[in-house]
Amino acid sequence: MNDNPGAGDPDGPKNPFEGTPFEQLFGAGGIPNMAGMPDLSGLMSQVQAMMQPYDGPVNWTLATDLARKTVAQQPDPSPSTAQQTAIADAVHLADLWLDEACEFSSGVTSTAAWSRAEWIESTREVWQRLVEPVAEHVVGAMGNALPAEAKAMAGPFLGMLTQMGGAMFGSQIGTALGTLAGEVLTASDIGLPLGPTGRAALVPANVATFANGLDVSADDVLLYLALREAAHQRLFAHVPWLREHLLASVADYGRGIAIDTAGIEEQLRSIDPSNMADLQGALEGGLFEPKKTPAQEAALSRLETTLALVEGWVDEVVGQATHERMPSAAKLQEAVRRRRAAGGPAEETFAALVGLELRPRRLRDASTLWGSLRTRQGTEARDAVWLHPDLLPTAADLDDPLGFREDLGTPTEMSEEDFDEALAKLLDEGGSGAPGTPPPPAE
Repeated sequence: MNDNPGAGDPDGPKNPFEGTPFEQLFGAGGIPNMAGMPDLSGLMSQVQAMMQPYDGPVNWTLATDLARKTVAQQPDPSPSTAQQTAIADAVHLADLWLDEACEFSSGVTSTAAWSRAEWIESTREVWQRLVEPVAEHVVGAMGNALPAEAKAMAGPFLGMLTQMGGAMFGSQIGTALGTLAGEVLTASDIGLPLGPTGRAALVPANVATFANGLDVSADDVLLYLALREAAHQRLFAHVPWLREHLLASVADYGRGIAIDTAGIEEQLRSIDPSNMADLQGALEGGLFEPKKTPAQEAALSRLETTLALVEGWVDEVVGQATHERMPSAAKLQEAVRRRRAAGGPAEETFAALVGLELRPRRLRDASTLWGSLRTRQGTEARDAVWLHPDLLPTAADLDDPLGFREDLGTPTEMSEEDFDEALAKLLDEGGSGAPGTPPPPAE
């Protein structure tokens, strides 16, 4: 008979802290029975494994190690020379096609074929920037939320709580990044510039998995994904404010997370620590979930709109580049759209890491908007919208994508000077910020 209910016993009670930052602290070997004393030897073993020195709110050494172990659970060979050459050739051809589909020149300065482990290493710096604001808030709230009684029970462990929280966050991040590494197709697959500037990178192992069941040649799949990656690189290279705007928006969202420590403490006071059912019920009710403020809700809406506009522009430009050149493009476009719209483990991973869903919910509307603008006014007018963030379509514009910028007329109705004057007027009306400067974050 197992004397430790819930530890290794599938029929025993679940860990009441499952899904919270305390899960690993009070997991196997932690507190199996709140009415009794914890297994200190088991708990100290976990502490010793997690308490290696680190800087910042997250133990990134632990996170990277766990991410690598996660991807190592399945074969992850280094891309061959042939795969590297194939990707370089595909990106080069993609750039030639894109030259005729948009006003921006190539933004690619190098190409790469990444293994899943290489994707982790190559994107880690950006992930640190995105995740640490969230980690800092949550880890700090863990200690602040404990009522006096709980702090007394914690005793000598209280001083280690913050450091353990960072280690637990590192563990969760590592596992999540390892999972995400098994799905991403390119460096910009989730709509954010995660990789080094100007480097168009694909993950051949994941590309092969994506191609299964599409009834499209492997060469076409590779070229289509190279087109999307190269289009992202063009946009980020020639819209100087966009990269910083997206990354800062995500980080600011995480930094603004409000955790109701007073509410947590009040709920914890009402819980009988010897009653597992009470504790589990409180945790399942979202006891430790951060609350979104109205400012965050507004920021999230703006971020989702910008992501949709980026993905919609890429979708539209690649559609133009492949028109009359790649018969399978329509099938691949639909496969990518469904993959992005449906979400899945990759989007769930990001939601767990940063605290928001990173999904272009209105990709089709955005693609329609860009396509309509191009049809009426040409590629120059379509791409000129990226001159300044104040010119970008809003969520309301996506409600009527065919009506965006109808007041500017068409090239046959306006001279070049009139068109430039209209754009300048829009810039003046949009705000006083200088071109290339993102709008200030919402307070």
